[in-house]
Amino acid sequence: MPTLHVLSHSPFGDDRLGSCLRLLGSDDALLLCGDAVYALHDGCDTQRLLQAAGLDQRLFALDEDLQARAISSELAKAVDYRAFVALSLHYDKVNSWL
Repeated sequence: MPTLHVLSHSPFGDDRLGSCLRLLGSDDALLLCGDAVYALHDGCDTQRLLQAAGLDQRLFALDEDLQARAISSELAKAVDYRAFVALSLHYDKVNSWL
């Protein structure tokens, strides 16, 4: 069952990102929001981890949070809140990593 995984916590405080990536299925997607967008920062180990995960067209980041943290990334597709809702409806389940 395809799942949208939503991460909002900094990737530097714990291993939620790593745990999430280990559990992602081939039809699952990942949305980074809040401090989780720091994982996309150029040169970080977390950015390399996301690159290695091979999430082509399945990695998203909330545009408002990217802008607030002055982060730009070619790795994730930036989405607004309307697209966030559309993604939530597209996938069978939404799993928020609290």
